[in-house]
Amino acid sequence: MRAAVYRGPGAIAIEDVPEPADPGPGELLIAVEKAAICGTDASEWAHGPLLARPPVVLGHEFVGRVVAVGAGVVSPAAGDRVVSGSGVSCGRCAWCVAGRTNLCADYSTLGLHVDGGLAEKVRAPAAICRVVPAAVPDLAAAMAQPLAVALHAVRRSGLRRGDSCVVIGVGGIGAFALAGAKERGAAPLVAVDVDPGRLETAEKLGATVLVDAGSAEVVEAVLAATDGEGAAVVLEASGVSANPGVALRAARRGGSIVVIGLQAAPVPLDLFRLSVQEVDLHGTLAHVCAVDLGDALDLLATNPSLAEAVLDREIPLDDLVEGGIRRLAEGRATGKIVVQVGGAR
Repeated sequence: MRAAVYRGPGAIAIEDVPEPADPGPGELLIAVEKAAICGTDASEWAHGPLLARPPVVLGHEFVGRVVAVGAGVVSPAAGDRVVSGSGVSCGRCAWCVAGRTNLCADYSTLGLHVDGGLAEKVRAPAAICRVVPAAVPDLAAAMAQPLAVALHAVRRSGLRRGDSCVVIGVGGIGAFALAGAKERGAAPLVAVDVDPGRLETAEKLGATVLVDAGSAEVVEAVLAATDGEGAAVVLEASGVSANPGVALRAARRGGSIVVIGLQAAPVPLDLFRLSVQEVDLHGTLAHVCAVDLGDALDLLATNPSLAEAVLDREIPLDDLVEGGIRRLAEGRATGKIVVQVGGAR
């Protein structure tokens, strides 16, 4: 079968590789139809190995149809169309027992630590797969996993209906986080970015205030949009080193900040302000399949324009590096890139 194999920095190739073995107990064998790519894949190509353990087949955002099931699997069944979560957890450690499977003591990731879904077939644990509703086409379903990551971050914030919310950085996960905040009833919903195209997408997704950080003072704009109080929730999704500090200054007393964008190095933060204003600061990692992946599919089913709004382009598997990975790594992607995997020959 054909697969996108990562072998090190600058080395991703579409290769003929052996098909996966039959699914083991609790596993599914999935014929992949479409797979999305993200900044993690691009970072591994440009600067890695960072998280990946090469050689490995990339792909942790994919949809396909179950062709075989392992022992003990009741659902999904052969023939079902499914999406898979990205994280494989043990189910036994203290974090798994507490329902925080994304913090598992023995956590691994499809497409980074074990072979993933940028291949014609992939094995995945049935426990992290969900059946795709008929109302969700494959193109949208391929985005369910990154949407689940964003919804997990919104859930971490404690956002309630009527809360003011700011999303800093509305490309990729940030755009999905904004959609999740809109679904929860955030008002006003402020989108901050330097890219006019991303701000236009944010408006389509429900942002009521658009702030071009290249020409406006972000904190002043947030205060103006919130009657001088600051935002109840700030989601920092840009990864820009200065923006956690901006998020803190934009948050109201007793507000909540979730840092979604990963920082390449430690950044300074005004902990005095954090303390005296009782601002809650949260990290967020991946998603919890049992909650977030199903919520992502539900949102895609009820909001069919969501996937279309965040899509940059769909490309064939053979164009993965030049049309996808390189485009992401060079910052030229305006949204999600989806790869047609099934029928790629």
